[in-house]
Amino acid sequence: MDREEKMQQAIQKFRLPRYHELPTVELYLDQVTLYLHDHLAPLGDVKITSSMVSNYVKHKLIQRPVKKRYTAEQLAELFFIAVAKNVLPLNDLKVAIKLQRQTYSTAVAYDYFVCELENVLAYVFGLKENLDEIGHDHNEYKKMLRSIIMTVCYKVYIDMYFVAAHTSMANG
Repeated sequence: MDREEKMQQAIQKFRLPRYHELPTVELYLDQVTLYLHDHLAPLGDVKITSSMVSNYVKHKLIQRPVKKRYTAEQLAELFFIAVAKNVLPLNDLKVAIKLQRQTYSTAVAYDYFVCELENVLAYVFGLKENLDEIGHDHNEYKKMLRSIIMTVCYKVYIDMYFVAAHTSMANG
């Protein structure tokens, strides 16, 4: 199996939970970071730590937890932040989240984000020839979000490519 096939195989299995599949029980900070890490691990360098989450609360990217517990809404926003932070500075993340809150509920925005992320990953990794049209609206917000997701997906591809290249050079 060549490098491209191995990368495609890793991405082919990638799926994030939909909003209705997020935990209904509120999670403590360590549980949140573990949950996010477990789901985002296939993307490589998409990490989130407890101190990062606390920093996002401090900078008001997500709401403050109640009794140190995080809800599905905060998890959904953290999934977006964890993915987008690799291509957007903090101030732009704030603007993107503010736009989302003005345009769509967290549940709708998150499900769109997840579907679009999986759509673009499959395209970038050569698992399909064309991008699907996700959702009904085709507005400025969705164009901006697709651009963020495409940038993330190309970065994931490049990161995975060079990890595989370094590994094959070290082994061979």
